[in-house]
Amino acid sequence: MFKKLLIIFLGLALVSCAEETQPKPSGDLRLEYPTAKYAEFSSPCDFTFEYSDFAKIENAKKPCWYYIDYPKMKAKVFITYFPVKNDLALHVKESEKMVYEHTIKASSIDTKSFSYPERKVYGNFYELKGPTASNLQFFVTDSTRHYVTANLYFNSRPKPDSLAPAVDYIKKDLLHLIDTFEWK
Repeated sequence: MFKKLLIIFLGLALVSCAEETQPKPSGDLRLEYPTAKYAEFSSPCDFTFEYSDFAKIENAKKPCWYYIDYPKMKAKVFITYFPVKNDLALHVKESEKMVYEHTIKASSIDTKSFSYPERKVYGNFYELKGPTASNLQFFVTDSTRHYVTANLYFNSRPKPDSLAPAVDYIKKDLLHLIDTFEWK
């Protein structure tokens, strides 16, 4: 009996060691988002714009403040409106302060100015690279009566490589928002 068990054990040991196991190759995460279709948003605060139907707009805590929520990306764009009362420079300075507070973590900050005089839409678009809390920010003004600012935040730790596809998608949406922005 002992000899039979020993022969079976040795036979199984020889057969089981015939092929060396190989580790599985690592796979790349592939995030795909739908092609954006845009809907118009009209605020009672004298402005309109188009936003992606992949997102939804929610009212924030104050009147004329909104969230553009991207629930599948765990991202929100915070939009705030301020009436200009001879304090445009103060609003611009505050927006720039919000951007440049990220210089500690940002590897670079790309600034693009835009101007649509036919619609009286002027402002700056900021793209912050690196592990920053906010990746995209912008402000829009008519330079006399209205001022709108927006900041993108993710509900996660800032990991630039992981967030890059979502940031690129939302960046296109925000540039479209700016291109379609109008004062009433």
